[in-house]
Amino acid sequence: MKIAVPVNQSGHIDGHFGHCEYYSVYDVSEKGEIVNECYIKSENGCGCKSNIASVLAARGVSVMLAGGIGEGAINVLNNAGIQVIRGCSGDSAELVKLYIEGKITDSGVTCAHHDHH
Repeated sequence: MKIAVPVNQSGHIDGHFGHCEYYSVYDVSEKGEIVNECYIKSENGCGCKSNIASVLAARGVSVMLAGGIGEGAINVLNNAGIQVIRGCSGDSAELVKLYIEGKITDSGVTCAHHDHH
């Protein structure tokens, strides 16, 4: 399984999916262990209008652990075969471990609007 997490330079989840600096992608073994981590630089602009969903899907990502994320981005990720878990925060590696252990669930909270400048 591959899990993606939108992160900032400190390796913590970025609270706004579309504004993150990087995506950490974790490879998880069948035993539930993290066996590899790589980074994908985020493109500029809104996450739902970028091609990040197709890039992540091409790399085999099946789960996105996100903080704040809008409905448009969720739809794009879901259409690419990526399940979105909303309301996540903290250190990305620790979060992935908690998800593997079944201790992370979707908050059900979606960002309702964006501030575009």
